[in-house]
Amino acid sequence: MTESTLWGIHAGSTGDADSLFLSSSVVALGWDVAGNLSEIAQDREAFKKRVVAAYPHTKEGAIPTTAGMLFRFVYEMKEGDAVAYPSKKDRMIHLGRIVGPYVYTPNAQGGYVQQRRVKWERAIPRTHFSQGALNEIGSALSLFQIKNYAEEFIAGLAGKAAPVVDPATDPTTTGIASQVSETTEDFVLKTLAKELKGLQFESFVAHLLERMGFRVRYARVNQPGYDLIASRDSLGFEPPIIKVQVKSTEGTLGDPEVTQLFGKLTGGEFALFVTLGTVTKKARDFEESKANLRIIDGSELVKLIFEHYESFDSQYKGLLPLRRVYVPAPVEDE
Repeated sequence: MTESTLWGIHAGSTGDADSLFLSSSVVALGWDVAGNLSEIAQDREAFKKRVVAAYPHTKEGAIPTTAGMLFRFVYEMKEGDAVAYPSKKDRMIHLGRIVGPYVYTPNAQGGYVQQRRVKWERAIPRTHFSQGALNEIGSALSLFQIKNYAEEFIAGLAGKAAPVVDPATDPTTTGIASQVSETTEDFVLKTLAKELKGLQFESFVAHLLERMGFRVRYARVNQPGYDLIASRDSLGFEPPIIKVQVKSTEGTLGDPEVTQLFGKLTGGEFALFVTLGTVTKKARDFEESKANLRIIDGSELVKLIFEHYESFDSQYKGLLPLRRVYVPAPVEDE
């Protein structure tokens, strides 16, 4: 490790060790049942064994992560290393340097028995840092090394102003919306694929179409090629009459399925093909050649769900628990 090593640390998931960190000038980890970590050899496998012995119900995948944080806190963190602590209490980034070795402190506040002394030197508002730096220091880990945006925190520690980045053009800010959108889309599609198959997915699509202002009835059981019939009136006489084929398939479908649906149309009717997955380019080309055909793939389906979600029945809101949030959006060129 070198002088430039910068550690990020959290004071618990709710910031419950905030006063300990700042009033006692320490950084600390919990895992009090693990006991005195200095008794463990400087060996990661030995730390894994201590974690398993102390916390036998720890998920297998979490053991290396937990043991790794404890190992780094004891053996890799050095006196003189810089440390950044984002406080949830005052919304400041507290910056300092490690000034003492690892110390086991039994009966410490809140069970934060694994401690190291720190000299806090600066407290800087979060708004002084780029969104990328804030994202990095928002790591889900309790202890982690800051690398990508270390220069911003090191500059702050030295009393130098970090480069000013316009939030409207900061790529790490404007990228948040796409990240949130992609994550939510994945959640919706995974949930639908897991929970709704066959007729259940047909019912969901029928519900969505009804919320879009259509009246929907099911095709006859022995009627191949389409599953639903949508229209603007309850009798199904008022155009447009839309024949709907619904596929809960997650993979890619080709033009045979689409052309089969289109072949069921009679004069003046429209076709709607809905799938959780995607369709081939050939299927899209066929769609573009037909004015009365529309294909809705998984991504387009999610957009329609977002648009009409507020009017969904409680059954489907319970299946897809979503809430409206505001995220930074890119500034459009004039």
